[in-house]
Amino acid sequence: MAAPLTRAEKARRTRQRMLGAAARLFAEKGWTGTTVEDIARTAEVGVQTVYFTFGSKRALLKELLDTAVAGDADPVATLDRPWAREVLDEPDPAAQLALQAAGARRILERAAPVLEVVRGAASADPELAELWRLNHEQRHAVQLRFAQALHAKTGGSLRHGLDGATVADIALTVLGPETYDLLVTRRGWAPARWEKWAADALVRQLLP
Repeated sequence: MAAPLTRAEKARRTRQRMLGAAARLFAEKGWTGTTVEDIARTAEVGVQTVYFTFGSKRALLKELLDTAVAGDADPVATLDRPWAREVLDEPDPAAQLALQAAGARRILERAAPVLEVVRGAASADPELAELWRLNHEQRHAVQLRFAQALHAKTGGSLRHGLDGATVADIALTVLGPETYDLLVTRRGWAPARWEKWAADALVRQLLP
């Protein structure tokens, strides 16, 4: 007989159920079309349980975004995660760019729908506009660190003498959720095809 669940494990599972319900509803009905009551009903919990756990619908969306990007609830910064360390430690510039594309694909397969909800709601909700701005800044900071590593590995010999800031801007565009949404969600590309295209585009744009 399996051991009974602890209170902490029950709470964790309930939290995950609410996050899963919110992810489905936001994707189907959008930010404004989804209510806390909808989330509670889909997750089979009381409305007060949602408020007690997250505080607000906005806070729930922020946690949903954080966990979707990270892939877990561990408080580990992106650049400290194994995939990012692998990017930084890879000695070959082209292989580094391939690893960046692969890492972006894994993140966007989880997080693209949530990022689209935040982006879409940002124009009408100042708090979500700030969340979208911070997410953009965080993604840029990661790409800037990768760009600095790429610059060092090539001895500064990047295409057309590009500097680190421009490299980060290009990578942010190629690997961004907007590009992924356009090609994968709207044009029907397979994520693997997008990854291959993104890696090739980065090599062609950045390396001599």
